[in-house]
Amino acid sequence: MRAGGWTDTTTTKLPLTGLNAGTKTLDVKRDILWRVYLGFVGIVLISILVLGRAFYIQRFQGKHWRSMGDSLHQRFQPVLAERGAIYSEDGQMLSISIPTFDVYMDFNADGLREKKGKRFIENVDSFSISLAGFFKDKSPAQYKRDLQVAFKNNERYYLLKKKLSFEQYKVFREFPLVRQGRNKSGVIVEVNSVRQTPFGLLANRTIGLAREFKDVGNTARKQNVGLERSYDTVLSGKDGIKLMRSIAGGAQIPVEGSQTDPENGKDIYTTIDVNIQDITETALLRMMQQCEGPYGTAIVMETSTGKIRAMANLGRNSKTGNYYEDDNYALRTTEPGSTIKLATLLSVLEKGTSNLNDMVEIGSAGRAQVGKKMVPDAERAPRPYLSVKECFAHSSNIGMSKLAYKAFAKNPEELKTYLHRFHLDVRSPIDLANVPKPQMAPLNQKGSAEGNMLWMSFGYGVQVSPLHIITLYNAIANNGRMMKPYLVSSIQSNGVIHKQFEPVVMEERLCKPEVIQAARTSMEATVLDGTATRAFKGVPFALAGKTGTAHVWDGPIKYSDGVYQATFVGYFPADKPMYTCIVVIRTKPRAASHFGGTLAAPVFREIATKLYAMYVEKKNPTPYIAVKDSSNFFYAGFAPDIKNVMGTLKMPYRDSVAQNSWASLFATSADAGKPVMKTVQVKSQVMPNVRGMGLKDALYLLENMGLKVAVKGKGKVTLQSVPPGATLGKGVTVILELS
Repeated sequence: MRAGGWTDTTTTKLPLTGLNAGTKTLDVKRDILWRVYLGFVGIVLISILVLGRAFYIQRFQGKHWRSMGDSLHQRFQPVLAERGAIYSEDGQMLSISIPTFDVYMDFNADGLREKKGKRFIENVDSFSISLAGFFKDKSPAQYKRDLQVAFKNNERYYLLKKKLSFEQYKVFREFPLVRQGRNKSGVIVEVNSVRQTPFGLLANRTIGLAREFKDVGNTARKQNVGLERSYDTVLSGKDGIKLMRSIAGGAQIPVEGSQTDPENGKDIYTTIDVNIQDITETALLRMMQQCEGPYGTAIVMETSTGKIRAMANLGRNSKTGNYYEDDNYALRTTEPGSTIKLATLLSVLEKGTSNLNDMVEIGSAGRAQVGKKMVPDAERAPRPYLSVKECFAHSSNIGMSKLAYKAFAKNPEELKTYLHRFHLDVRSPIDLANVPKPQMAPLNQKGSAEGNMLWMSFGYGVQVSPLHIITLYNAIANNGRMMKPYLVSSIQSNGVIHKQFEPVVMEERLCKPEVIQAARTSMEATVLDGTATRAFKGVPFALAGKTGTAHVWDGPIKYSDGVYQATFVGYFPADKPMYTCIVVIRTKPRAASHFGGTLAAPVFREIATKLYAMYVEKKNPTPYIAVKDSSNFFYAGFAPDIKNVMGTLKMPYRDSVAQNSWASLFATSADAGKPVMKTVQVKSQVMPNVRGMGLKDALYLLENMGLKVAVKGKGKVTLQSVPPGATLGKGVTVILELS
């Protein structure tokens, strides 16, 4: 505006136009969108990373992580194989595994939960009454209350009863609710076993024990002894496996279909004769109770074979005074005393330095100087001079040491070569574990060799077991043929012999025939006119043997304690020996009676007299002896048919089949108790054992498995061309032989 030529130069600020405002708003939006896009891209990248990682874990690491997850609530548990049984040679059970049953309930089972638990509600009263009436440990109301609480809490593995016997389990299966089956009742049964000896303590230490315990690390360990230990791998079989799933509360239940069946152990048939074992153990126990000694042992061996027919071991409980089989004293090495004089006699006769009729000066003082040693006699000799045979028969330490001095004074170590020849310096080859090795004083050291040789000639300075002594004496009874002692005659499975043990000759000719005959004559003289004459007076058959009485130096026991070991070892009948027997009794300190002729010989007499009457003269006390027939001892077939036959004939038996379809029936012997019915395992693609079945049952079973069957003969199946347990392929033909 111009006024009087004056010009106004002041600038006035105008408001932003619409274009400028729009530009600024666009910039803000662009900034926000950039941030949104950046966030979106980040989310997409993270999502891709997560998805990629998830895919990688699922594809490449899924197995590893799933196994780790399963390990938190699943684990494999062994299914124990059924341990094989131990039998006497005639088939009587000496040790067997008896099944026990642990019963649980799954209260979340569909059968119990359907229709709001209608089945449980309808049966809980009768079920509780049955439990209370049979087990008598709770009232019906208590049982009902406990079951209702467990049902309310949905317990998956509720313990109902443990260690039911099979007889109890058979009754339990018929209870209300239980008889409706597992799916409807929720009952879960686990089968275990417990080892039992039907004959109690009879040969208990020889048969052995089979038991398990948990060590400090909670690891299961076996503690077996006797045959149970020596043949543990044979008896144990091969365990199976099953998958267990952990559920609420730490309980575990088995996963259906995950179980691998175990391979049951094989059976051991021993050489033990139950009747002979009973006679031996009874005779030994009677003397042990009379003398109150700490322990005693007795062995009966079949002369011609080396089979151990009886092995009794009785130790005294210091608190109760009762005797039981606590250790295998038959294997314990001790100084044997005069029974070793047989080895001395054989050595000097075999070497030829003495003859049986040579005279030896014994003297009348009861002691004499032999070499550098003063040797005493336990009892004075009847005459100052005795023949070699009389030195043995009257058990003269002086006489036997003089014979040894004459033969080995120049080279004492030579005696050891004879002892080695008689297997007295090595472990007994009997089929038991942890057999101790004999110990001998050195015979190659200057200054002591001669003295050690003299002491060894009459039973000191050498430690051997009763089993060593009886093996040597049995060789003389067997005309110089030394047999290996053994306890197991065969290994079998379901009546099929897997391994048969035959007698083994350790030495075909122990000494010259004339030496063996001289030794037999000397042992007969011991009974007729020696240290055992009084013990066997009036016995109506001829015996032969040797007494032994040894001062004991064993661990804390010293010679001065007055403890003795009384022994008698011999065979009968003397002309044709059938059995060799040894009896060893450890006495209490300073016992009034401690000689072999007064303690051990009477036990030998009782055993020999009874065995002679039962076996040698063929006077079996049973009124009738049935001829053994293998068809009487083994049957197999459809389980309900076998049960029907047994029921019709009113024959009692032990039923171990449960609900299985195929079974075998064993009749152990005529007087061993009830026969046992056992399950015959039938699996797809695995050849079953059809031995003992009739043709109808065998054809039905095999043809339903898709097998072709060819038949030879008539009767029951005795042989099958495809062995049991073999894997089957397509088109397999099985040849069955019947008889």
